[in-house]
Amino acid sequence: MNKRSLLSVSLLATTLLASPVAAADRYEVQEYALPADTHPHDVAPALDGGVWYTGQGDGTLGLLDPASGKITAIPLGEGSQPHGVIVGPDGAPWVTDGGLNAIVTVDPASHEVTAFPLPENRPDNNLNTATFDAEGILWFTGQNGVYGRLDPKVGSVEVFDAPGGRGPYGIATCSNGAVWYASLAGSHIARVDLESGAATQHWPPTEGQGARRVWCDSTDRVWVAEWEAGNVAVYDPATDEWREWRLPGATPRAYAVYVDEQDVVWLTDFGANSIVRFDFETEEFESFPLPDEGSTIRQLLGRPGEVWGAESGLDRLVVIRVA
Repeated sequence: MNKRSLLSVSLLATTLLASPVAAADRYEVQEYALPADTHPHDVAPALDGGVWYTGQGDGTLGLLDPASGKITAIPLGEGSQPHGVIVGPDGAPWVTDGGLNAIVTVDPASHEVTAFPLPENRPDNNLNTATFDAEGILWFTGQNGVYGRLDPKVGSVEVFDAPGGRGPYGIATCSNGAVWYASLAGSHIARVDLESGAATQHWPPTEGQGARRVWCDSTDRVWVAEWEAGNVAVYDPATDEWREWRLPGATPRAYAVYVDEQDVVWLTDFGANSIVRFDFETEEFESFPLPDEGSTIRQLLGRPGEVWGAESGLDRLVVIRVA
């Protein structure tokens, strides 16, 4: 475990982007400008009402105050290229940092940075995303063919070779405690045995679909964003059944998936430069096109009434607020 205190830099965002870019009876969409060349990748709502994001372009972890637009940018160290961020059981942000080849956490109050490097014999894993299980163990993925776990209490990191090799990307924990990850290059999802660490593969119906991210709903079904196929899929472990739906538009590219507290499914679509809402009960899609081209919108995460995303191509965060 490496520990270091790094300077916390407070910046005032260029400004909240003028007014909501879309408004309706049920939704309000708002963008927030970040410093140039931040290239935000993932987001995670903070416990204090703010929003954490990873600055993949400048090696920082940022915190947005939505009320004022103020940005606090925390450097994570030389060579940092943070990818994913989640909020842990301790209330702190936890980051998968491909540049540092480490799991990193930041104290929300002091901004002290603590890094948990992967073993020296496990270099260049291209770390992607993380999730905590019910016992407080952090599980993570590396797109170069690994997944692993970190016990924050003792600082031990264990790495496993993924079945099928390259590809582990998105990862999530269901309400029943099950941990699932998606393999982008392997076009499958896998459930992790929390004791042995072994992963069992499950394949969606569409071959070569490029399962990129996963999320669980309230009934522990596993939702999958299928990047190559442009589909959203759901797998029910209780029945071993799959269903798939193609996103609207000519060339959908489903990047991320998030299921909100109402079991509504949200996705990001590179092909349509939009956020997409999917109602499982009616099997209907609703699209929220972003106002400017080249958003390159990546991961989604939320809290009750809000769905947050990162526009890495335009250095912005975006939120859909549900009335």
